[in-house]
Amino acid sequence: MKGTPVSDTKTFLITGVSTGLGRALAHAAAAAGHRVVGTVRTPADARAFEALTGDAHARILDVTDHDAVNTVVDETERELGPVDVLVANAGYGHEGLFEESSMDDLRRQFEVNVYGTVAVIKAVLPHMRERRSGHIIAVTSMGGLVTMPGLSFYHGSKFAVEGILETLGKEVADFGIHVTAVEPGSFRTDWSGRSMTRTPRLIADYDELFEPLRARRIHGRGTQPGDPDKAAAAVLHIVAAHQPPARLLLGTDALRLVQAGRDAFEHNMQAWAELSASTDFDNAGRPA
Repeated sequence: MKGTPVSDTKTFLITGVSTGLGRALAHAAAAAGHRVVGTVRTPADARAFEALTGDAHARILDVTDHDAVNTVVDETERELGPVDVLVANAGYGHEGLFEESSMDDLRRQFEVNVYGTVAVIKAVLPHMRERRSGHIIAVTSMGGLVTMPGLSFYHGSKFAVEGILETLGKEVADFGIHVTAVEPGSFRTDWSGRSMTRTPRLIADYDELFEPLRARRIHGRGTQPGDPDKAAAAVLHIVAAHQPPARLLLGTDALRLVQAGRDAFEHNMQAWAELSASTDFDNAGRPA
């Protein structure tokens, strides 16, 4: 693995630690001796999280409540010390064909996956900028780089976060702040279970395309190739690196599908390159 690890104890703020990759990362970070502040949605989840071995602190938070986000971050900085690593992990998947999904579905998906992620980053960033150090990580998805039928609103939210993170990384590089998009493939989490909402089917024209895809997502739970504990170890590895990556794909399926998507993009670009280039002014500055 690339990167030169550095060994020190850090304070992590991780959103969405009740299940999935957030929970696995919180466990791994606490076990490694780091202080971990994890956000959850219920008091029961808070109690379960604080039962972790190590320095674990729960905060009840809905990331769509932006005032509460600022309060949690400021209290963490004041009471527990500087946040060295932010992991914006909270989110959910919306499965539904574009034509069958509502504008409310789209709004809710973006409120959590995009606006919630941005709100947490904006709350932490001024503290990191003042200290001239920090690592901002957001869990996006391979679905922020490639697409599949029936996930258009989810893909839209993840593509949006990818663009925001890439731009942010360029803006804060001179402040000693690293920004990484972590892009998991299919992992054995609740993403396709309780962490996914499904739009009811309405239009029979899409049955042949979509019903097999929906069935595979539902029945494939528990057989996904990705191991959440290994994903957590990979994230801790980049946190300890002097020069962490701007993007980190997780899983062989993510590597395969994103590479196929890149190849298709390259093929399409080259096939239409002549037409693309024809839209410039000529050398005299007049329309060609």
